[in-house]
Amino acid sequence: MISSERVWLFRAVCIGHFTIDLFNAMGPVLLAFISGHVMGLTNTQIGLAVSGYQMAGAFSQPLFGLRADRSGGRWLGAGGIAWTMAFLTLAMFGATTGQYALMVVPFVIAALGSGAFHPIGAMYASEIDRTRSAHYTSIFFLSGQLGGGIGPVLIGLLLDQFATSNAAFTASLGPSLNHVLIEHGTLSPVLVLALIALPGVLFTFLTMPSRLKWMAMQTARQGSAAARNAPLATGLVIYLAVNIGLRALSNPGSAAFLPRIFQLKGWTASEYGLMTGAFWLAGGIAGVIFARWASRFGSRAVIAVTLMLGGPMMILLPTTDSVPVGFALALTVGALTGGSHSLLVVMAQQLLPARKGFVSGLSLGYMFGMGAIGTLLIGALADRVGVGTAFQMVGVTTILAGAMALRLPTDESLAARLRPPTAPVLAADAVEMPA
Repeated sequence: MISSERVWLFRAVCIGHFTIDLFNAMGPVLLAFISGHVMGLTNTQIGLAVSGYQMAGAFSQPLFGLRADRSGGRWLGAGGIAWTMAFLTLAMFGATTGQYALMVVPFVIAALGSGAFHPIGAMYASEIDRTRSAHYTSIFFLSGQLGGGIGPVLIGLLLDQFATSNAAFTASLGPSLNHVLIEHGTLSPVLVLALIALPGVLFTFLTMPSRLKWMAMQTARQGSAAARNAPLATGLVIYLAVNIGLRALSNPGSAAFLPRIFQLKGWTASEYGLMTGAFWLAGGIAGVIFARWASRFGSRAVIAVTLMLGGPMMILLPTTDSVPVGFALALTVGALTGGSHSLLVVMAQQLLPARKGFVSGLSLGYMFGMGAIGTLLIGALADRVGVGTAFQMVGVTTILAGAMALRLPTDESLAARLRPPTAPVLAADAVEMPA
């Protein structure tokens, strides 16, 4: 039976994850909209902004995770959400100046808030019930994916309400008048959404344990964590890192260019926002389903099969001009490439259970960092061969990642390393987590 303190803590980190990923996922849609309505941006500039955002959030996560292991991360967790919202809003004001630097610098700095929250949230989620870590971690990530799914749709709809459609008018008058009337739009909906989200930030802060409570919990857990700590297998870590890196190209690396692919096809912000939202949302829902499948078939099999099926769907996605077909393919690709997210994080946590904050930050940071590098590479490649072709090349890489996953360790082998059959079960394992 899970205590009420744990239930409320779990709710808090899920609400926090929903909120911060709501704003994280707006980035590509905002950049596509800025390119068409505020200031011109190349594919390389879009890729640079998104990859910079992803790398700032990713590479800061291990440092924030280390701090969370010591303090519990109450201020970092709630403050990180507020930080991201504030600097994204500032970036939108910078975009209205027409200066790329004034937009991209606060845009990238905003990601530090995301880097602060994610390892803390993942650490708490995996501790709600240690016998079902993958289940609760998948629900935690589903909360983020819900925010990531709703964010692009919501901001796309709001931006469309305040955008001009001069191109439709000038196109009907002939090519000589094309671009005579300039497309315009406002980015103020970002500020409005940030103000609406502030109560959720306060709830997260009040529910997370204080430093003193966190230290008491750590003292109670110290004996059992040390007993389960096994020597680190370097070869296993390297192989897992390579597999995570290849998968990161497809999710989250390629997601930044979903809006761009269909913006170039003439779709509206609400249409490509809906598609991007479907991509993220499907990954979160699939994560909960895949966690259940993993308990029956094993994490390795689920990761491998879903990635090998997701690759061909990625190859098909850029070829469609139909909104319904594109929506269905985005759902499928998001589910198959994103559903293994929590399984990989829990697999990494099992390698060093006594430092879950650090391991959560390291694995998530590496995952999103490789996605950021992939975004930058995809952006540069897209300027040479086209966005659709670059996206299809990532699909081939996704199939390769799935094939490699067949050699990942089984759940049984990881459990055997962390808790040998002869090891005693310590009473500290049953200690409840304080609020």
